[in-house]
Amino acid sequence: MLKNLFGKKESVVEHITTPINGKIVDITDVPDPVFSKKMMGEGIAIEPTDGEVVSPVDAEVVQVFPTKHAVGLKTKSGLEILIHIGLETVGLEGEGFESFVKAGDKVKRGDKLISFDLEIIKEKAVSTISPLILTNMDEVVESVEKNLEESAKTTETEILTVTLKK
Repeated sequence: MLKNLFGKKESVVEHITTPINGKIVDITDVPDPVFSKKMMGEGIAIEPTDGEVVSPVDAEVVQVFPTKHAVGLKTKSGLEILIHIGLETVGLEGEGFESFVKAGDKVKRGDKLISFDLEIIKEKAVSTISPLILTNMDEVVESVEKNLEESAKTTETEILTVTLKK
């Protein structure tokens, strides 16, 4: 946390860009109650137009699921982000997914994390909608502003502005 000249801590703000090119979907509209009811945390989702996931922030990779359908990141400020590709994709057991990172890797905004075969997900999963969830909301987040633009482009479209607790 930063301190100003009077000793007060200034808020830390994380600017999260879309990890996947596509159409923005409000998390409450995701057809899975674990995400739509925010059981895992606040977030946003993307209906992908291609099969590449890039880092939405500078962070450390904390987890790549063995099935490569999801990746967990943690920023220097402590914000934890889960990117989940499609719905019910764990059942694909890694089919159509390729990971380019592993736990412990440091990534910059725009670095390629995972690629996926959009056609396989369309054919075999419940949905291609891909949630991005802030998993430690209660511990570190003061407020979240969402950008529900119609479409989003990786590294260019800011989808969440997160102010962290002081």
